[in-house]
Amino acid sequence: MKIRFGEPLNGKLSLCLVIAAALLFAGVSAALAAPAPNLPTLPIPAINMAIGAADGPQDVVLTLQIIALITVLSMAPAILLMLTSFTRILVVLGFVRSAMGLQQSPPNQVISSLALFITFFTMAPVWTNIYDNALTPYLQGDVPASVAWDNTVRPMRQFMFKQTREKELSLMLRLAGVEQPNNQDDVETMVLIPAFVLSELKTSFQMGVVIYIPFIVVDMIIASILMSMGMMMLPPSLISMPFKILLFVMADGWNLVIASLVTSFNN
Repeated sequence: MKIRFGEPLNGKLSLCLVIAAALLFAGVSAALAAPAPNLPTLPIPAINMAIGAADGPQDVVLTLQIIALITVLSMAPAILLMLTSFTRILVVLGFVRSAMGLQQSPPNQVISSLALFITFFTMAPVWTNIYDNALTPYLQGDVPASVAWDNTVRPMRQFMFKQTREKELSLMLRLAGVEQPNNQDDVETMVLIPAFVLSELKTSFQMGVVIYIPFIVVDMIIASILMSMGMMMLPPSLISMPFKILLFVMADGWNLVIASLVTSFNN
């Protein structure tokens, strides 16, 4: 039997095609439903989360610990920015890029990543102290949570006190309505943190001014040369940018900036 394209199929041929298609579909369905031979079946884990009444004080303590952990994780970016050396490093690196007149070189991702890793480097002694004296004993069950918390806060407070200026600390104490403390233990942590941040901003701006000075001198020299040549319509920044980059590279600027940042925290 020949089938010509464009002619309608007769009834018997149509019925045969329908039956063949049905048998093929049934065979494929059966093959998919049957388990594959010689293939191990991997169980899929199920996660059950339920909320119910606490059976005892221990369940309440565990719930409060989970809530505290979630709160700390949500505040991790703010802790990284406000309680470490990240603020000063990032601001100073931003001053370096602005002083050279560069807009997007290095990119923001590079500047932030460099500031982050330098923060890890400068904060390593503090975090090692916390890990050895607070986290490890607490996980091993040698100290309670209150002692572990004190051992965590104490190194951070010592680091912040070393970087905090007396003027900023007195300002926050006056704004909080607190009398002048006799020693560092009398200063509340919530008063110390904003004083530390203000001190970091002031120090970073002072370092930024020092970074700007040689580049301003280059701008003034280029502007004077252009004016003496009568090229007042030519932007001086366009000509001075390559010279500033060359000066920064020849002076090994990145090493000087990073060394100054790291040593500023060790003093």
